[in-house]
Amino acid sequence: MSKTMNDPNPLTPYARSLGIAVEGEENGAPKLYVEFDTAVEGRPGHFHGGATSGLLETAGYAALRARLAKDGRNPQLKPINITVQFLSAGKSKRSYAVGHITRLGRRNANVTVEAWQDDRERPIATAVMNILMVEKEG
Repeated sequence: MSKTMNDPNPLTPYARSLGIAVEGEENGAPKLYVEFDTAVEGRPGHFHGGATSGLLETAGYAALRARLAKDGRNPQLKPINITVQFLSAGKSKRSYAVGHITRLGRRNANVTVEAWQDDRERPIATAVMNILMVEKEG
Protein backbone atom coordinates (compact mmCIF):
# COMPACT_ATOMS: atom_id res chain seq x y z
CA MET A 1 0.00 0.00 0.00
CA SER A 2 1.22 3.46 -0.65
CA LYS A 3 0.76 6.27 1.86
CA THR A 4 -2.94 6.23 2.81
CA MET A 5 -6.31 5.09 1.54
CA ASN A 6 -6.94 8.73 0.50
CA ASP A 7 -4.36 8.40 -2.27
CA PRO A 8 -5.83 8.34 -5.78
CA ASN A 9 -4.37 4.84 -6.28
CA PRO A 10 -3.58 3.33 -2.88
CA LEU A 11 -2.82 -0.21 -4.07
CA THR A 12 0.58 -1.69 -4.79
CA PRO A 13 1.66 -2.53 -8.35
CA TYR A 14 1.31 -6.23 -7.42
CA ALA A 15 -2.30 -5.73 -6.32
CA ARG A 16 -3.08 -3.75 -9.46
CA SER A 17 -1.53 -6.50 -11.62
CA LEU A 18 -4.04 -8.95 -10.13
CA GLY A 19 -6.86 -6.50 -10.83
CA ILE A 20 -7.58 -5.80 -7.15
CA ALA A 21 -9.61 -2.64 -6.55
CA VAL A 22 -11.33 -0.89 -3.63
CA GLU A 23 -15.12 -0.97 -3.31
CA GLY A 24 -16.07 1.15 -0.33
CA GLU A 25 -15.32 0.17 3.23
CA GLU A 26 -16.60 -1.99 6.03
CA ASN A 27 -16.17 -0.87 9.64
CA GLY A 28 -13.43 1.54 8.59
CA ALA A 29 -11.48 -1.05 6.56
CA PRO A 30 -11.34 -0.96 2.76
CA LYS A 31 -13.45 -3.64 1.08
CA LEU A 32 -11.42 -5.00 -1.82
CA TYR A 33 -12.49 -7.07 -4.80
CA VAL A 34 -11.04 -8.75 -7.84
CA GLU A 35 -12.88 -9.83 -10.97
CA PHE A 36 -12.18 -13.28 -12.32
CA ASP A 37 -10.02 -13.33 -15.46
CA THR A 38 -6.93 -15.06 -16.84
CA ALA A 39 -4.60 -13.08 -14.52
CA VAL A 40 -6.06 -14.86 -11.49
CA GLU A 41 -7.05 -18.22 -13.01
CA GLY A 42 -5.50 -21.43 -11.75
CA ARG A 43 -7.21 -24.58 -12.92
CA PRO A 44 -9.86 -23.79 -15.53
CA GLY A 45 -12.74 -21.76 -14.11
CA HIS A 46 -11.20 -21.31 -10.63
CA PHE A 47 -9.11 -18.74 -8.79
CA HIS A 48 -5.45 -19.57 -8.35
CA GLY A 49 -4.49 -20.04 -4.69
CA GLY A 50 -1.76 -17.44 -5.06
CA ALA A 51 -4.24 -14.88 -6.37
CA THR A 52 -6.57 -15.62 -3.46
CA SER A 53 -3.65 -15.25 -1.05
CA GLY A 54 -2.67 -11.96 -2.73
CA LEU A 55 -6.20 -10.62 -2.28
CA LEU A 56 -6.21 -11.63 1.40
CA GLU A 57 -2.78 -10.13 2.07
CA THR A 58 -3.65 -6.89 0.27
CA ALA A 59 -6.91 -6.57 2.24
CA GLY A 60 -5.07 -7.17 5.52
CA TYR A 61 -2.49 -4.48 4.82
CA ALA A 62 -5.23 -2.13 3.56
CA ALA A 63 -7.17 -2.51 6.82
CA LEU A 64 -4.05 -1.91 8.90
CA ARG A 65 -2.95 1.11 6.80
CA ALA A 66 -6.41 2.66 7.10
CA ARG A 67 -6.39 2.28 10.89
CA LEU A 68 -2.83 3.59 11.21
CA ALA A 69 -3.66 6.61 9.02
CA LYS A 70 -6.66 7.35 11.25
CA ASP A 71 -4.29 7.25 14.23
CA GLY A 72 -1.77 9.54 12.47
CA ARG A 73 0.84 6.81 12.06
CA ASN A 74 2.76 5.73 8.95
CA PRO A 75 5.23 3.00 9.95
CA GLN A 76 6.97 0.61 7.62
CA LEU A 77 5.11 -2.73 7.71
CA LYS A 78 7.05 -5.98 7.77
CA PRO A 79 5.32 -9.36 7.75
CA ILE A 80 6.17 -11.68 10.63
CA ASN A 81 3.93 -14.44 9.28
CA ILE A 82 0.81 -14.91 7.20
CA THR A 83 -1.28 -18.06 7.44
CA VAL A 84 -3.93 -18.74 4.81
CA GLN A 85 -6.73 -21.27 5.10
CA PHE A 86 -8.39 -22.28 1.84
CA LEU A 87 -11.98 -23.21 2.67
CA SER A 88 -13.52 -23.75 -0.77
CA ALA A 89 -12.57 -23.23 -4.40
CA GLY A 90 -12.99 -19.71 -5.72
CA LYS A 91 -15.19 -19.90 -8.80
CA SER A 92 -15.13 -17.75 -11.94
CA LYS A 93 -16.84 -14.71 -10.40
CA ARG A 94 -15.93 -11.60 -8.39
CA SER A 95 -14.21 -12.21 -5.05
CA TYR A 96 -14.20 -9.80 -2.10
CA ALA A 97 -11.99 -9.47 0.96
CA VAL A 98 -11.85 -7.31 4.06
CA GLY A 99 -9.44 -7.26 6.99
CA HIS A 100 -10.13 -6.76 10.69
CA ILE A 101 -7.59 -5.55 13.24
CA THR A 102 -7.64 -7.99 16.15
CA ARG A 103 -4.76 -6.37 18.03
CA LEU A 104 -2.91 -3.14 17.40
CA GLY A 105 0.11 -2.43 19.54
CA ARG A 106 2.98 -0.01 19.26
CA ARG A 107 5.25 -2.41 17.32
CA ASN A 108 3.04 -5.36 16.32
CA ALA A 109 -0.38 -5.85 14.79
CA ASN A 110 -2.57 -8.91 14.35
CA VAL A 111 -5.05 -8.90 11.48
CA THR A 112 -7.65 -11.43 10.34
CA VAL A 113 -8.96 -11.39 6.79
CA GLU A 114 -11.88 -13.06 5.04
CA ALA A 115 -12.47 -13.58 1.32
CA TRP A 116 -15.84 -14.53 -0.11
CA GLN A 117 -17.81 -14.51 -3.33
CA ASP A 118 -21.63 -14.63 -3.35
CA ASP A 119 -22.32 -15.18 0.34
CA ARG A 120 -20.48 -13.14 2.99
CA GLU A 121 -21.28 -15.90 5.51
CA ARG A 122 -19.47 -18.54 3.40
CA PRO A 123 -15.83 -17.46 3.04
CA ILE A 124 -13.67 -19.13 0.39
CA ALA A 125 -10.49 -18.38 2.36
CA THR A 126 -9.28 -16.70 5.54
CA ALA A 127 -5.92 -15.42 6.72
CA VAL A 128 -4.23 -14.48 9.96
CA MET A 129 -1.43 -11.92 9.65
CA ASN A 130 1.16 -10.90 12.25
CA ILE A 131 2.90 -7.69 11.23
CA LEU A 132 5.85 -5.79 12.66
CA MET A 133 5.52 -2.00 12.48
CA VAL A 134 8.76 -0.01 12.34
CA GLU A 135 8.48 3.76 12.70
CA LYS A 136 10.25 5.53 9.85
CA GLU A 137 13.26 7.70 10.61
CA GLY A 138 13.01 11.40 9.86
